[in-house]
Amino acid sequence: MKAIILAGGRGERLSPFTNTCPKGMVKVEGKPILEYQLEWLKSYGVDEIVFACGYLSEVIKDYFQDGSKWSLSIKYSVEDEPLGRGGAIKKAWGLISSKDSIIVMNGDVFTEMNLANTLKSHKEKKGIIATICLFPYKSPYGIVRMNEDGLVQSFEEKRTLPFWVNGGIYIFEDFVKDYLPEKGDHETTTFPELARKNLLHGYKSNDYWKGIDTVKDLNEFTVDKKNLALVRSTDSH
Repeated sequence: MKAIILAGGRGERLSPFTNTCPKGMVKVEGKPILEYQLEWLKSYGVDEIVFACGYLSEVIKDYFQDGSKWSLSIKYSVEDEPLGRGGAIKKAWGLISSKDSIIVMNGDVFTEMNLANTLKSHKEKKGIIATICLFPYKSPYGIVRMNEDGLVQSFEEKRTLPFWVNGGIYIFEDFVKDYLPEKGDHETTTFPELARKNLLHGYKSNDYWKGIDTVKDLNEFTVDKKNLALVRSTDSH
């Protein structure tokens, strides 16, 4: 199975960590975010990865090289000019010869989602050519509950709301190529068109997921990684 990772972001909101490396190369517990993604993808049978690079692409190349250290084949699609995420996917896809379904993901997310279940759901949905992985939306703010008289009754920190967000992880069939822009964002061009034609499936997952866009996100993810490791250690005994 093949995958494309969008790893060209500058990550300005993660400054100063991204002053000398792309967002995905920021380290958590001694490893870049991208390395966690490689390990996750490999655990579900992905054997070839294309990094769609831009900003400081040489940092990614120097670290991962040809991928042999991870028993993977790694290629690099480097933009000479910003193409937008949709254009970056289309360019990177040109390095993949297979016409099988592929995984595409943003280079600034981490998940422990069961990808096998996601792929199974994708294959079972007749007539669709793309699946978006969706995750519960957690409010970044505390929720205040009041009674009819306006008296505060309780506080709820970062409550999960009844909405689902795009987790930046996708399964695409080869036909999706025809809908990608040469330059632009797939979320504002490709996805709306696929949705209008009933070709786009949303897969809901309650597994762990974290988007890492700010220093606050990075700090929260660092804590989450430690807690997840502790849980796994406890479960193994």
